[in-house]
Amino acid sequence: MIIKPMIRSNICINAHPVGCARETERQIEFVKAQKAKRGTKSAAEGGKGPKTVLVLGCSTGYGLASRITAAFEYGADTLGVSFEKEPTETRGGTPGWYNNMAFDRAAEKAGLKSVTMNLDAFAHETRQAVIDELKKWGHTVDLVVYSLASPVRVDPDTKTMYRSVIKPCGKTYSGLTVDMMTGKMAEASTEPATEEEIKNTIKVMGGEDWALWIKALAEAGVLSQGVRTVAYSYIGPELSHPIYRDGTIGAAKKDLEATALRLNDQLKASLGGAAYVSENKGLVTRSSAVIPIISLYLSIMFKVMKEKGTHEGCIEQMERLFAERLYTGNGGEAGIPDTDTEHRIRIDDLEMDEDTQKLIAERMAKVTEENLAQLGDMEGYKHDFLAINGFDIPGVDYEKDVARMDVID
Repeated sequence: MIIKPMIRSNICINAHPVGCARETERQIEFVKAQKAKRGTKSAAEGGKGPKTVLVLGCSTGYGLASRITAAFEYGADTLGVSFEKEPTETRGGTPGWYNNMAFDRAAEKAGLKSVTMNLDAFAHETRQAVIDELKKWGHTVDLVVYSLASPVRVDPDTKTMYRSVIKPCGKTYSGLTVDMMTGKMAEASTEPATEEEIKNTIKVMGGEDWALWIKALAEAGVLSQGVRTVAYSYIGPELSHPIYRDGTIGAAKKDLEATALRLNDQLKASLGGAAYVSENKGLVTRSSAVIPIISLYLSIMFKVMKEKGTHEGCIEQMERLFAERLYTGNGGEAGIPDTDTEHRIRIDDLEMDEDTQKLIAERMAKVTEENLAQLGDMEGYKHDFLAINGFDIPGVDYEKDVARMDVID
């Protein structure tokens, strides 16, 4: 069959197996090049970077990029957990399924240990499955990456289902949205969240589950001395704060950041370890396209940062996080990263650069549908939106028949 992107309300609902695999392979090649450029030594070469890494939410975005960096720059054995829709011969799976398949294939070819579990990361049974697997390896984990981004979480004890929402808190928020396929701009409004919606969003996207993971791993004795754990968040510019940082998602992220402080104290006392939240750069995600003002901001931000030569995607961000923040000690061992006053790693430093934000604000103030193509980077935004699902990837023949949906060649 010929697979074309199916887009509904600014959301792509299908994936191209070959495109997803090629994009994953592109990220792997980038990391290999950075390893050579930086002179990073893998574990097998005597390097002291991460050796056994657990990535929770390993299939897309920052989680996938973290796993690629750990494996292909530092030579780490990796165990990944994500919950994906499995394809059949005739029906497609989620992009993450194909990304995981491509990663595992490349890791095997490189002689790297890689196990991917297609399980609900919020479940106690999954924690036990991970612990059992690590004990089978005879390894302890020296890095735990927490990169879950699910709209739904079932509490593992009460079995209550919680759903997150992207809403402002306190009052209605209105802002411009952009249809990335047509460039059409429109005003969109979002009603304020109820107290229950705020609490539910924190239950899904806050720090509770991260803490449960660290507790279970520590009690099972599978965390290394000096273990590091990092979760991912976003702050963004003030113009997006009403819908993001000061909204329901922001409430959850603030809970995540508070959890990092508690985990940091616990790990430091018990294992000489540390916990961090990394504040990352704004990027196109499956949800960002439908949040008022975010898509417009990202388009203009992409244009400004590309003009300044500072634009980064997921893989560039995570490779820099590892090499220039987390593993800066002798021989690439875990260092003590610079953090802000709230113990957060700021890998969003290039986006939040004062001059960059000034230029973005100037363009945001005068952007219209007519000049968006000049002030913003809609083509770049559109590419990233499609690439998440394996479309618009260079070198992929999208007119070629895909005989089976459950393979990546």
